[in-house]
Amino acid sequence: MTQPVRLWGARFRTPPSAALMRLSRSPETYFRLVPEDLQSSIAHARELVRAGILTQDEGARISEALTAIGEDFAQGKISPSSTDEDVHTFLERVLVERLGPLGGKLRAGRSRNDQAANDLKLHLRRAAKRIAADLLSLQDALIAQASEHQNTLAPGFTHLQPAQPVTFAHQLLAHAQGFSRDIERLQDWERRSSRSPLGAAALAGSAIAVHPELSAQELGYDTACENSIDAVGSRDHVAEFLFVSAMIGVNLSRLAEEVFLWSSRQFRWVVLDDSYATGSSIMPQKKNADIAELTRGRAARLIGGLSAMMTALKGLPFAYNRDLSEDKWAAFEAIDTLEVVLPAMSGMIATMRVDVSRLKAQATEGFTLATEVADWLARNGVPFSEAHEITGALVRYCEEKGVELSDLTPADLSAVDPRLGEEMLGCLTPEAAVAARKGYGGTAPVRVAEQISRLKETVLRQRDWANV
Repeated sequence: MTQPVRLWGARFRTPPSAALMRLSRSPETYFRLVPEDLQSSIAHARELVRAGILTQDEGARISEALTAIGEDFAQGKISPSSTDEDVHTFLERVLVERLGPLGGKLRAGRSRNDQAANDLKLHLRRAAKRIAADLLSLQDALIAQASEHQNTLAPGFTHLQPAQPVTFAHQLLAHAQGFSRDIERLQDWERRSSRSPLGAAALAGSAIAVHPELSAQELGYDTACENSIDAVGSRDHVAEFLFVSAMIGVNLSRLAEEVFLWSSRQFRWVVLDDSYATGSSIMPQKKNADIAELTRGRAARLIGGLSAMMTALKGLPFAYNRDLSEDKWAAFEAIDTLEVVLPAMSGMIATMRVDVSRLKAQATEGFTLATEVADWLARNGVPFSEAHEITGALVRYCEEKGVELSDLTPADLSAVDPRLGEEMLGCLTPEAAVAARKGYGGTAPVRVAEQISRLKETVLRQRDWANV
């Protein structure tokens, strides 16, 4: 029969109440830290050998047992019991069951405080690269669609009103640029989370594990934390991870919002693949962009997790407090959310079909070429303040006549203002409008092609960092 193990309790006269244990026990999802706790324990065993607490043979036996425990856990042969308070209690119980008193030696020189901080940091460092890999798959989908639509004309919007013609590729790449920065944030975060808390023990450091920098290197960190109190009492690396996750969620939500519009009956710019859409239980004709809706909703969870973590941190005194256990709830929620949302969004973007002719037809609706008139006047010596007024009068003239700018004749132009020359009509095409925006970062197809090329290079570098 499994015997419960408590890592504390000898000074207490009565056992913990059932109510306390229900509150104190880690949720099942927290036991996903088993691999990280075992890896940390193997590194700690080596530190205890260096300290003379374990012999070389004892250290080897403990490391072999920990490795076997990890394999058994992964295969479902062992699992936490209801009496295991947390991942540390669970693994020490199993280790002692297998090695007897030798298993109990491993606890020397460490605390659950530095173990907990270290386990989650290791887990997040791995999750950051998985999330980056999923983001890169979304980048691939956006780049592939953009490559097909470098010359596809589309209406650009401000305030959700038609503004100027753009290429559809340029609109897609606007989202890709945001996701590229999200990956850069994960890279920056990894650099700032490169110090190990292991060896800080409860708060003052360890009198036994005196070479935490060596354990840090074994665990893939750059070195150990500079300050032991900071090591166990700070979770800004978790808060920052949650901020990056929330920012990814916000960027995903913005893309999702546009997918709603693009695929709506009113826009009809894109058609979603049947495998990435759903229907209605009562309206047989419906085809819903549920992936986009669910993504927009899940962004709220990511923002909420960041808010919860920041609130938990804001009033904590000194070193470790149990409030910090909220870090795992928020972090795991963020990881789980992104690892579900990102592949679905990638598939939806990769498989959507673009209606090129409809986009082109809408590219000039709503007088989106008006800026071309004002720019032409400015290039011909008219102060832009006057050019703006003349163009506004020309748009009003079109509205009264019920025509578009491209329908105007030389007679119409002179009726509005004699400075509107006939040659200006050559600027009133969406092709001319996008070609004119040829500055760095503009929507001209030649610039879009360069943007795609640079983004592909960035994706290659980021893929190398994420090891995918």
